[in-house]
Amino acid sequence: MSDIHDSDDFFASSSSSDDGLDLINNHKIKNERFIEETVQQYDCETYFGHFRISRHLTTRITDLYRESNYFKKNRHGQFGKIPADDQVLIFMWFVGHQTASFRDVADRFNITLSSLHRIIERLTYFLSNYSPQIIKWPNDEEKRESEISFRANGFPMAIGAIDGCHIKIDKPDNDPDSYINRKGYYSIQMQVVCDHNRKIIDFFAGYPGSVHDSRVFRNSPICNTLEEKCGPYFLLGDSGYPLQTRLMTPFKDRGQLTRKQFNYNLKLSQNRYRIEHCFGILKQKFRQLYHLKFRNITKIVHFMRACCVLHNIAIDDEFLEEISEDFSASNAQIQAVPQNQGILEEEDIEEDQDAKRIRDRIVDALFI
Repeated sequence: MSDIHDSDDFFASSSSSDDGLDLINNHKIKNERFIEETVQQYDCETYFGHFRISRHLTTRITDLYRESNYFKKNRHGQFGKIPADDQVLIFMWFVGHQTASFRDVADRFNITLSSLHRIIERLTYFLSNYSPQIIKWPNDEEKRESEISFRANGFPMAIGAIDGCHIKIDKPDNDPDSYINRKGYYSIQMQVVCDHNRKIIDFFAGYPGSVHDSRVFRNSPICNTLEEKCGPYFLLGDSGYPLQTRLMTPFKDRGQLTRKQFNYNLKLSQNRYRIEHCFGILKQKFRQLYHLKFRNITKIVHFMRACCVLHNIAIDDEFLEEISEDFSASNAQIQAVPQNQGILEEEDIEEDQDAKRIRDRIVDALFI
């Protein structure tokens, strides 16, 4: 993560005049009981606007965090005196505000920067390591529910949509050039599959921004398990993904599309919007994802996944009733991603012949 300096630096960098010290002291007094005196007075709308989830969900997450080893272990110093519910609120405030620097959040909640660092790190790992129970592939009943929704919107047999997005980061220490994406900024790739409700059902992240979507997909666990996972159904992807029997992609438009092919592309696009909407909701709700300022790539991926867990929690607030007691880190290991991938151009993807025949049948069915 970014370097955390002692909170005394805050005073050292301020004005040495009496007026300046008074301003600092008044600022600290004003925020000393921010949670007790200000947050508790928030109405539901204001609370949700700042913390991105309801009070009800905050309480339930706090109850789980309080019983976890992430909260119980190594409770010493000022950090050890911060209650679990305060830690969750502090973390949610940080996650939900794009301009919230470490210093801003520490000052607002009257804690040291080192305590804030520990809170962010522990809540990040706590939430990330819940992902096997929160970000999971749908069962048969849930697949049928998704298929009904996609069918109602004009694309039968689809149960989800896949896409990748770039999460902006600061310049990495190792192999920085490989993280420069096509738009010229440093980023990490995040590949997500969502269902009809924009709920995330698969997550894979960590590849540098220069790597093309198709290569990220080929190296993700889901690539070789789609047949098993989807059964008779399939996912929808854009032209950056390979056409497979369980992954339908659009025809490349070189100005020679038939009416049927054009109609197919249109229907696919009208249903792929769900994944774009999913990313939009995710970034708008958890605004730190617009630009992560952590240094460690593994921690960045954990933070991204923690935000995806929160995204699903907000969609399905009954999730906690079904969570098992075991949420050890071993259940949710971050997969290592090879470094030095190099900058890749868009790849020419060889289309699967069986997949082409399936797509042709879909084209005919959609044009009836």
